[in-house]
Amino acid sequence: TLSNDGMTSKRLLLLAATTGYQTQIFADAAHSLGLDIVMATDRCHVLDDPWGDHAVPVRFEEPETAAVDLSQLVPPPGAIVAIGDRPTYIAALTAQRIGLPYHPPDAVAASRSKFLARERFRAAGLPVPRFVRVPLVGGANPIGYPCVLKPLGLSGSRGVIRANGESEFAEAFAQIRAILQSPEIVRMREEQDRFIQVEEFIEGREFALEGIVTAGRLQTLAIFDKPDPLNGPYFEETLYITPSREPDQQKLIDSTQRAVAALGLTHGPIHAEMRLNSAGVWMLEVAARPIGGLCARALRFAGGTMSLEELILRHALGEDVSGLERESAASGVMMIPIPRNGIYRSVNGVAEAAAIADVVITAKEGQRLRRLPEGNSYLGFLFSRGSCPREVEEALRLSHGQLQFEIAQQLEVVR
Repeated sequence: TLSNDGMTSKRLLLLAATTGYQTQIFADAAHSLGLDIVMATDRCHVLDDPWGDHAVPVRFEEPETAAVDLSQLVPPPGAIVAIGDRPTYIAALTAQRIGLPYHPPDAVAASRSKFLARERFRAAGLPVPRFVRVPLVGGANPIGYPCVLKPLGLSGSRGVIRANGESEFAEAFAQIRAILQSPEIVRMREEQDRFIQVEEFIEGREFALEGIVTAGRLQTLAIFDKPDPLNGPYFEETLYITPSREPDQQKLIDSTQRAVAALGLTHGPIHAEMRLNSAGVWMLEVAARPIGGLCARALRFAGGTMSLEELILRHALGEDVSGLERESAASGVMMIPIPRNGIYRSVNGVAEAAAIADVVITAKEGQRLRRLPEGNSYLGFLFSRGSCPREVEEALRLSHGQLQFEIAQQLEVVR
């Protein structure tokens, strides 16, 4: 293994969106390890360092060009870590050019496409629902009801909608098409954003698995229960609780390993989502990145002394992390859902909520809030630790009940 002293000469390339929650956390963890950090973000390339982070500007919509530019850094990085879905593909291309261990580009591309991932899962013999990719021009539902419509490339359940009949299908299709035709999506010029996937709805309980892959072999870091039922019409995730209370967790691990192999992921963090019912484990996705937002704060390793971010950095630098295990305490996070669209004003009850769980409010005064399926953010996060999963879940729910958010109605502009 590498000591802190052995890592001081390492140069880390950290790829991230400028607005990502995790960017500063990873940067702080890297600094604590004495690393020389080069950040590459999608910041404006015209303005001179608008965020004051000395980041190299890259165009996420031009991944090949970005990878060429980053591969010419002098001195070259000795490790690459990516935060968020879009940076992972640029990281994979860059790592391939430099010769650093990382997930292969075609595996990352497949993990980022719900259609390509489903095809690879099916070819590997994993259970998959009937699915079809439909162009944005639309048409009749080829699957039947109930079904789920989803964008191929968006994350965090954004744009994922259940439809139980023709009118709901037409409305959902129009909602997703509007999201995919928004300027922020169109500017990325990704082929997969010209389609909507339609799938059979999968009954069952939902889980998440956090892991890290070395030479194609999965190391499970945590399995999360999602105790709230996720049956639609939208699929807003709120609670993640670990350790899981599922009696047979090995089948979740085995299915994730098969899915990792099917996609071709070989080196780096993964975050998997799955459903479990009487027919088995149904993989929803395996992302070539760690869990998003601030959720990683729910995970600690090495007796509670190491964060997930530090573990990922050490792995990227070549350290053997196979002996690291999650702390013994139960833990969990609640992603505080947005109750309605509008403009965020304030929150009351924070002191009362903080007496029960750790409270982090990320919404800013004046921020425009959008619920799912259009939105892609939360009001903040709640964290709790306890002797058992039930205690953690109860604390998070009780803490959330103390918060009262003031959200002003947004007036529509009349043209």
